[in-house]
Amino acid sequence: MEKRNELYSGKVKTIYATDDKKKVIMHFRDDATAFDGVKHEKLQRKGMVNNHFNAFIMEKLAAAGVGNHFEKVLNDNDSLVKHLDMLPLECIVRNIAAGSLCRRYGIKEGLELNPPLYELCYKSDELHDPFINECHARAFDWASDEELVVMQQQSIAVNNVLKPLFLEAGMLLVDYKLEFGRFGGEILLGDEFTPDGCRVWDAETREILDKDRFRKDMGDVVESYEIIAKRLGVGI
Repeated sequence: MEKRNELYSGKVKTIYATDDKKKVIMHFRDDATAFDGVKHEKLQRKGMVNNHFNAFIMEKLAAAGVGNHFEKVLNDNDSLVKHLDMLPLECIVRNIAAGSLCRRYGIKEGLELNPPLYELCYKSDELHDPFINECHARAFDWASDEELVVMQQQSIAVNNVLKPLFLEAGMLLVDYKLEFGRFGGEILLGDEFTPDGCRVWDAETREILDKDRFRKDMGDVVESYEIIAKRLGVGI
């Protein structure tokens, strides 16, 4: 599959066109960002780790019936994916209280959330991804009623697959964000699922293993990503 012109460059990934209009190449760079891009560094091996991590997760989800855009890994930093028309929304699932949830509501970090909490954000770095509800999404034509239902159902389906998978590997899937897009009349999971977009703690010690290590200047960011990958059985 030939890589052609650049279509989009985000904070940590670049999307390239291919000779097939229905497919694009997703390139994982070694960039690490936080606070809507205010903090930015290059971390060696990060792109490679996230590319293989994402492939592993997407294949697990597809096998469980969660439709997504992943096609195949092309090399250490590139994957071939379906070309989705992305919706400007982030779907967040929280199993344990952490991060902005605690700051917004004064909730103690570590509180178990049963059932899991589902939230929506409008995807906008300039506006700092404000939290919204389904009424906003419908009023501003960001998604239809049917699409909102599918995204929530699929977000919870992802949790039903991944939460026990992480727990079996000795880790807690604290929370995560997902993005969806339209493809051939379907709503499919897009973007990525990596430690950049989820919180993962050691199940016994509650040691942070995810991107919060970068946010909080804890060090060993990529090394911690590799620990998560190794425990899950990701081939890197």
